[in-house]
Amino acid sequence: MTAQTDLIPAPRSVADPEGGAVRIGPGTTLWAAPGTGTTERWLRSTLGPALGLPLPPGPQDGPDRLRLQLDGTLAPEAYRLTAAIGRGVEIRGGSAAGVFLGAQTLRQLLGPDSFRRAPVRPGAGLEIPSRIIEDAPRFRWRGLMLDVARHFMPKDGVLRYLDLMAAHKLNVLHLHLTDDQGWRIEIKRHPRLTEVGSWRARSKFGHRASPLWEEKPHGGHYTQDDIREIVAYAAERHISVVPEIDVPGHSQAAVAAYPELGNTDVVDTAALTVWDNWGISPNVLAPTDNTLRFYEGVFEELLELFPADAAQFSAFVHIGGDECPKGQWRESPTAQSRIKELGLADEDELQSWFIGHFDRWLAARGRRLIGWDEILEGGLARGAAVSSWRGYEGGIAAARAGHDVVMCPEQQVYLDHRQDAGSDEPVPIGYVRTLEDVYRFEPVPPELTGERARHVLGTQANLWSEVMEDQGRVDYQAFPRLAALAEVAWSALPAPAERDFGDFERRMEAHYRRLDALGVAYRPPAGPRPWQRRPGVLGRPIDGPPPNK
Repeated sequence: MTAQTDLIPAPRSVADPEGGAVRIGPGTTLWAAPGTGTTERWLRSTLGPALGLPLPPGPQDGPDRLRLQLDGTLAPEAYRLTAAIGRGVEIRGGSAAGVFLGAQTLRQLLGPDSFRRAPVRPGAGLEIPSRIIEDAPRFRWRGLMLDVARHFMPKDGVLRYLDLMAAHKLNVLHLHLTDDQGWRIEIKRHPRLTEVGSWRARSKFGHRASPLWEEKPHGGHYTQDDIREIVAYAAERHISVVPEIDVPGHSQAAVAAYPELGNTDVVDTAALTVWDNWGISPNVLAPTDNTLRFYEGVFEELLELFPADAAQFSAFVHIGGDECPKGQWRESPTAQSRIKELGLADEDELQSWFIGHFDRWLAARGRRLIGWDEILEGGLARGAAVSSWRGYEGGIAAARAGHDVVMCPEQQVYLDHRQDAGSDEPVPIGYVRTLEDVYRFEPVPPELTGERARHVLGTQANLWSEVMEDQGRVDYQAFPRLAALAEVAWSALPAPAERDFGDFERRMEAHYRRLDALGVAYRPPAGPRPWQRRPGVLGRPIDGPPPNK
């Protein structure tokens, strides 16, 4: 019979064939087949300490054991978890990733204490109901974009978010590493990118219309060994890290570090500093051979730090490509000469040429370019993919042209947008996007069917950090809505209007206790706690409902 659970994301099939419960305790042993080492290590390093379980090696069979096994009959990320009286618990996965995802389900079945870092009830035995859970994801790409450029997130914070992603069966971390307000990754051949570009003298507090400033330097960057650690930590959790280096716009931090990268014939780039305000800077990269060679050097180091075989989507490199003001190019004799030399029609085609250069450069090295939907303008190499952020239209156009798509429309899954219309929301930004709104988001628009629909790799939530100055603010904006996005990305849900949000809310009651155990400063259902508010700090509310497309 079908059994009710409080699992998030919801599994495809849950059965309780016999009733009763399976005990997990200090005597439980762990048997791990070849190829399941990432889950074996995770169980002993994370789940075991949380519950005080040593999980020593034991025999393959027996009544008191946890068994990990690969199963070629299952799809790569699919798993089957069986908890049977007298036989213990078995997790079978179609790949190492499938086994690991099954272990995340086991953790939820064991209760909120399993999400802690040390036992709060030492020596206590645990029981989980007998179950057969068969599960597989709807989408391959289940992601989160963290903007660490506007407000730097220290390495430990990134590692923490990788753990939070794993707990929700998310598998792509899109790391936004550069922007006008900061450069966050060490490039050894260009040390000024971090010496100069990784910090700014002050920061706007609130939206750019706010009169408030935080008058202290803000900065930070990841060393190359930090990046290697992040990538390795993610790979152990079967998460791909997709780096973003933004070109040719959103580049003032790079120009402040190396003024020759800017349009020196129209701007005194030597006087520029890392931008201290929010919005879109007019200071963009010059379309010169020097700029191309400079960024080729950046990407050469980047490819070494983000190896293509680290995880499922590790071949992707994000190059931004969005929101590039053309004013300086219109005034620049150098840019106008390049337009004429290349036989281009205008500055828009010049941006397409710039993106196309790195599209071909990455493809020649076995990598796949991905960028925001503006990169569609001018054509792309066959392997390039598109992050559709301005609505569904860019994703629809990309899929129809044969390109893979990650659906992340601003109107639905920008989690920096406010969660309620109430006046006590901290620094309200954008559209109101409630937990239910995110739960009813559908990544595949009706215009895409058949083979074109299969170009939708999946979806991701985006967290832009202009008004998220610390971990608590990031948590508040991300949760609980990221749990809803995780279910949209993973579970085989019906059409949006038919989704049972009431059941999701019921399961969230248990999930809030898991988030509490993890120390997540989520937005409570009743609204922000007093210390989560930011009275008097201006946001950017947008009146009216968001457009669907």
